Amino acid sequence: MARKKNIPPETNPHEVAALGQKHEEQAAKDSGTSVYDHFHANEAAVAVEKAKKRRKLYAGILIGLLAILLIMYIISMLLTQWGDLVISVGDLRDGKTIMLCENSAFDDGVTMKLDGGVVKEVTNITKTWLPQNLDTEKDGQHNGENYLAYTFYLKNTGDADLDYQTVMNVTGTSKSVDEAVRVMVYKNGQEQTFAKGQFNNREQPETDATKWVDETQILNIESAPLAAGAVDKYTVVIWCEGNDPECLDPIRGGHMRANMIFNINAEEENN
Repeated sequence: MARKKNIPPETNPHEVAALGQKHEEQAAKDSGTSVYDHFHANEAAVAVEKAKKRRKLYAGILIGLLAILLIMYIISMLLTQWGDLVISVGDLRDGKTIMLCENSAFDDGVTMKLDGGVVKEVTNITKTWLPQNLDTEKDGQHNGENYLAYTFYLKNTGDADLDYQTVMNVTGTSKSVDEAVRVMVYKNGQEQTFAKGQFNNREQPETDATKWVDETQILNIESAPLAAGAVDKYTVVIWCEGNDPECLDPIRGGHMRANMIFNINAEEENN
């Protein structure tokens, strides 16, 4: 019987493996490459595949972060557009009720929440530039070019006298616009202006203005007893005061939102 070519008699597995490697080396030489080139090519292919996976992972993370930022931006824009001033009724006690309306006859239907609207792209003005009849000009929204003005009515719709608390808070601000903002509140024709206080000395109020309660609370006032069926009239005016030392270029493009809440005091608090 003829033996297979190139395989010596009585070979063992190690010799067969060595012979196979010899054939691979010879084949590599014939093709102009080497076994080592072949191995390095495999390593390079693995490295490229890992790099592709890393790029896909990084791209996924980047897309996820961009999506989160976009959602946050959209939410912020929606909140900003919802209203610069929101008026609402808060706590109701002992069956006593108060309602809000944009006219004194309350014939447009009563509500527990009002939206004072949005004023865009305002520039700074000063108090003396405001119209003198803001409290009597018009009910509802009557914003000017560079200020917000909103007139509404609060009615005791219960059968008994009640005391209520008026609280106004800043609900959102950017670029420190609140440092230069003025809030003027007319109640039944009586006007009071509020300012945050001097930037370098919070205890020192601005000229002709009542200092805010704290960094975010504009006012917190206890009302006189309101008889059953009686109505209080409010006008809120908000503007950026040009004479404020903090009314500087860095606040341009900023915004401020606020809410005004009316809470009925508990009976024990009245006593």
